Amino acid sequence: MMMDNIYSSLPSDILFNIVSFLSARDTCVLGSCSKFWRALCDTDSIWFSLAEQRWPSLNLPVNSEIPDHCYSSADPLLCFKGWKKFYITRHAEVAARASVVVEFVEKSSASAPLEARDYLKALEDIRSLHLDFKDVELLLFNPKLNVLLHLLGLHYCIDALHVPLNHVAEALQRCEIGERQVLVKWWKRGLWMHGFRLRDESHYRFISMVDFVTEKHPVLGLLSRGAIYEVLRIQISVASPHSVPWTCQTART
Repeated sequence: MMMDNIYSSLPSDILFNIVSFLSARDTCVLGSCSKFWRALCDTDSIWFSLAEQRWPSLNLPVNSEIPDHCYSSADPLLCFKGWKKFYITRHAEVAARASVVVEFVEKSSASAPLEARDYLKALEDIRSLHLDFKDVELLLFNPKLNVLLHLLGLHYCIDALHVPLNHVAEALQRCEIGERQVLVKWWKRGLWMHGFRLRDESHYRFISMVDFVTEKHPVLGLLSRGAIYEVLRIQISVASPHSVPWTCQTART
């Protein structure tokens, strides 16, 4: 109570400025400390700012009306009012849609490398969700997830959202997934020489998430095109010491 009295004596603009540096999760934690902090942390202006930062693509105008559907939930966990309810409801909706992609990738890569067609399908599914950068960081850069989902999120941020590479690198660092690696293998059609076609060539690269954003990695272009033209097949898998068969050992590029 003494600490509440100290903070309540501060000007409101200073208190709001303090809370403005917090994430949505930390704002909720602070709001659970006391009635004083709950009243402050549930303020519409704070949650409007958090929603604006989380979903810039919505172009939320100041003092805009909150969509009606945000009041329709019967879930007691979503019984908040105003912009806090909007934030929590939208987060739940986006997370539910993203979970479909997560499940598809986890299932497709559980026992075998992810083929190019499945990778491109997952990437297209992510595009259809219209995620913002913070959504990707929270939902696909989660360190508990498969590194292939990190790669898909990174690919989407660079190619669809056009997020600067240094910003993606900072997000990878915050989420502690920058050093995780994938193995990309591809097979190229053999060239014709003197009337004979040479043997197909196999190539592979171990690439960390940081490698992809140090500069725009050429393998991202390969993954975007998929198995077309001279490329016969592409596989993406979690990197491990036993990932590369002996037939590829002499074909590293």
